[in-house]
Amino acid sequence: MTHDRAPVSTGREAVTLADGLLETLTLAGIVLDGTGRVLLWGSGAERLFGHVAADVTGRPVTQLLGPGRPRRLAEMWLRQPGGPDWSGGLPVRFADGVLRRAEFRAQWTVGMDGAPHALVIAADTATVRRLETDLALSAAIVDQSPLAIALFDAKIHWLRANPALQKMVGLPADRLIGHRFGEVMRDTDLSSIEGALRHVLDTGEPLLGQIVSARPLADPAHEHVWSVSYYRVAVPGGRTCGVVGSAIDVTEPRNAVAGLAAARSRLALIAEAGASIGTTLDLATTARELAGVTVPRLADLAAVDILEAVLDEAPGPPSAREGPARFRTLAALACDSTQAGCAAYPVGEAGSYDASPIVTGVVRTGKSRLLPRLGPDQLRGIARDDQAAAVLRDTGVTSALIVPLTARGDVLGTLTLCRTRHRSPFDTDDLALATELAARAAISVDNARLYGRERNIALILQRSMRPQLPEGNDLDVALRYLPAISEAGGDWCDVLRLPGGRIGLVVGDVMGKGVHAAAIMGQLRSTIRALARLDLPPDALLGHLEDTVESLGDTTATCVYAICDPVGGYCDIASAGHLPPVLVQPDGAAELVNLPNAVPLGVGGVPFTTHRRDLRDGATIALYTDGLVEERDAPIDTGLRAICELLQDPPVSLEETCDRVLHGLRPTTPTDDVALLLARNHRPR
Repeated sequence: MTHDRAPVSTGREAVTLADGLLETLTLAGIVLDGTGRVLLWGSGAERLFGHVAADVTGRPVTQLLGPGRPRRLAEMWLRQPGGPDWSGGLPVRFADGVLRRAEFRAQWTVGMDGAPHALVIAADTATVRRLETDLALSAAIVDQSPLAIALFDAKIHWLRANPALQKMVGLPADRLIGHRFGEVMRDTDLSSIEGALRHVLDTGEPLLGQIVSARPLADPAHEHVWSVSYYRVAVPGGRTCGVVGSAIDVTEPRNAVAGLAAARSRLALIAEAGASIGTTLDLATTARELAGVTVPRLADLAAVDILEAVLDEAPGPPSAREGPARFRTLAALACDSTQAGCAAYPVGEAGSYDASPIVTGVVRTGKSRLLPRLGPDQLRGIARDDQAAAVLRDTGVTSALIVPLTARGDVLGTLTLCRTRHRSPFDTDDLALATELAARAAISVDNARLYGRERNIALILQRSMRPQLPEGNDLDVALRYLPAISEAGGDWCDVLRLPGGRIGLVVGDVMGKGVHAAAIMGQLRSTIRALARLDLPPDALLGHLEDTVESLGDTTATCVYAICDPVGGYCDIASAGHLPPVLVQPDGAAELVNLPNAVPLGVGGVPFTTHRRDLRDGATIALYTDGLVEERDAPIDTGLRAICELLQDPPVSLEETCDRVLHGLRPTTPTDDVALLLARNHRPR
């Protein structure tokens, strides 16, 4: 049996490749006489350097070179007609007057007249270096790639085979290059492979993941299976020179292939869990997210139980407490065909697993349980009671996983996963995946628990300092405080009784969130109350408060303090970097009270000043924190205009006005704390 052979690169393919490289290089041909004057300035030289032949012919070529050593080297070589060849880079003055580097190769020859001539070939240095880099990179990728890579010409002959491919087929490169594909691959559907190669050559459309089976010469007794992808290869300039194929051997047993697919699915599920679990600091939401990730991709039924001790925020490790382990189901989710199974895990209801040694044991030991086959006794072992076990049995549950939700060494609850008779039982790979998902979710659950505890402490601090509104005065007062949806902070407001029937109004905001900010707020509020007894003017009080803030370390706060005298009909105000109050006249006209510039408490260096405004009968003054008017995607002026518009509506009671402002600016739970304090004078001068 004979086979046609083809050379590595001959005919049109070789010409195409050479033309593409030459076009990319823009080679310049130059001929010099024995004295170095230009005899011939080719079209390539015109394109490369920009000089037309008429301007250069007859001139010494050294006039185009840069000054200094490069020119002297060229002159030295030109004084040696018949000397050795020379190559290197020289700076050349292009037609635009800029010196750029070019690569040269020059040799002496004898012209038809017997006189010495120099034949010079030049190319742009940057292009040469780029091509060198591209070629080196391509060679490194092809030669070192673990993928088997082959290059075929337009007649489907081997042009290139990297080491990985040689190892795969069991033949060296010299046994492949120049042969047709079918010579080295036996029992192969040659027509489909060659059809795919020609399709890619003709259309340029790549074919990815094509499954090919063959018996290579290296292992003729066994059929191998490859996943092959084909790509058309074009040279610089866009002309096609062949098609490349990359292959990976996938001749593993079907169960290994299935295992690989399962592993990829598990990795995708873990990646999805990382993005979808713990999007909020809400326990119930986190539990639903965990259940949603597992159903239906891992289980038919999922339930997330959290220990009551976690929800009660009792001190100590939740799972180490005495007595039965009591849970509350925060999430239960099932496939469409298994919806009835959710009845075994009623969401929101508390219960215990006293008679369920499996679940109780998981909580006490912190170790998962894999139950590939569930009999009646084991069904009762994963259910709260006999009724729940009957629901699971009627649903068709045949396999289960019980995984602890463990974070920072504490078991916070359990994740229960069930499969029905329609799916294969859980295995150790499923257990490993469920354990990873539970671990990720447990961190989010614990973060939510710790956040809830800290938020509650901050709220308790806030509520404990809620001011008592004065009664029977000539000044009506109303206030609102809304904690942020994420974390309570250091916003506060206060109302102080002062001598002479006057009332002090305070609104402030400690920078930061959580218990620390709330604690700082408490100290500042207590300090203001103590200073107010000295009957200090607003600017003096803020000056003393500045000293207190400096003693607290790295703390910053804003504050506005107003003393209202309803009898005198005026209001003295001073601000420490706080938003301007709003003054509403009896006729409903609202304006921002522009106070002298001041810096926040803790910054220092700028004295505070007091500003007096009239407070006529029926006039209202509004103090507030930035959580009421500030939006991330809008300038603060937008919120300030909005509060003025809401306050200048027809006068109603202060309580109704508070509700109107909050509904207009913060209809939902705010992302930052909100404090609003309104005071209205109802005593005429």
